Amino acid sequence: MCLAIPGKVMSIENRYDGKVKFAKVSFDGLIKEASLELLPDVQINDYVLIHVGVAISKIDEQEAEKVFQYLRESGDLEELEPNHAL
Repeated sequence: MCLAIPGKVMSIENRYDGKVKFAKVSFDGLIKEASLELLPDVQINDYVLIHVGVAISKIDEQEAEKVFQYLRESGDLEELEPNHAL
């Protein structure tokens, strides 16, 4: 099953001559890159849902924490390890 994972935007940069917007996103401490092309107004410290490497929506911090608490309790956080795609 594929699902979106919440993360906190830590930094934002433009690539490819400023045409593509990327972010470094923290997933409970694990940092991965994600495209911000669908959410051009996202800012540093915003929380976003990431699906297959793309930010698909903004969420609030409380909702992100609820999801992480569920993932911790269910033991599903290991899917965030470096060898797994988001």
